[in-house]
Amino acid sequence: MSSTTPSTGVLVLAATPIGQAGDAPPRLAAELTGADVVAAEDTRRLKRLTSDLGITLTGRVVSYFEGNESARTPVLLAALLAGERVVLVTDAGMPSVSDPGYRLVVAAVEHDVHVTAVPGPSAVLTALAVSGLPVDRFCFEGFLPRKAGERSRRLAGLAREDRTMVFFEAPHRTEAALAAMAEAFGGERSGAVCRELTKTHEEVRRGPLADLVAWAAEGVRGEVTIVVEGAPAQAEVGTDPESLRAAVAEEEAAGATRKEAIADVARRAGVPKREVYDLVHR
Repeated sequence: MSSTTPSTGVLVLAATPIGQAGDAPPRLAAELTGADVVAAEDTRRLKRLTSDLGITLTGRVVSYFEGNESARTPVLLAALLAGERVVLVTDAGMPSVSDPGYRLVVAAVEHDVHVTAVPGPSAVLTALAVSGLPVDRFCFEGFLPRKAGERSRRLAGLAREDRTMVFFEAPHRTEAALAAMAEAFGGERSGAVCRELTKTHEEVRRGPLADLVAWAAEGVRGEVTIVVEGAPAQAEVGTDPESLRAAVAEEEAAGATRKEAIADVARRAGVPKREVYDLVHR
């Protein structure tokens, strides 16, 4: 970049409290007050947050939520290319993690705009830490599909996932989600439902998925994060044709699609997927 080219601005992804305002990182107030533009998922919640933090915004405030994310991204990108500092906040936690922000980050990166973050509260990591389940390896699956069939297929594909899994869920769909997990993973699989994390009525319910389904049947309220134990270690698969065919059949019987079963068996046996595919379809 030549010295005569105007420098671009900075995109700041700022984490906000998931419960108590006192959990706000120290930099959050400074970034909000120093921003040229504050893009907020909900401007009303932003107003409450600034009141709790005792600060006054001097920059422009614009809404940036799922419904206007596509249309608003070019506007914010233009501000960044004009050299402005844009701070993005969502209702709770880190922007772009199951919240608006990803499109803007991609656009900024494509135009060589500097992207940074104010680290802070995360429902994913908080739930994982208090769940009592293994934390050495985990994956975040976000929200499950709302439709029962799509949800079941998504979970069937995760039946052999050996990492601890973290999900977000709406309170009124928690019972159905847990029931689908019990069906896909087995009712004896351990899980934890973390409700209203860091808030006054925080609750962490731990136990087998079957027990959690019965508990959720009484009704669940508040923000919900579900943590589920990964699949137990699987026995090694022999590389002879009969062993490979039997392993694929076993995974299909457990709910995996044939494509998923072939890929998993090939990985476990250390052979090419094409070889397993040919054996199964021969």
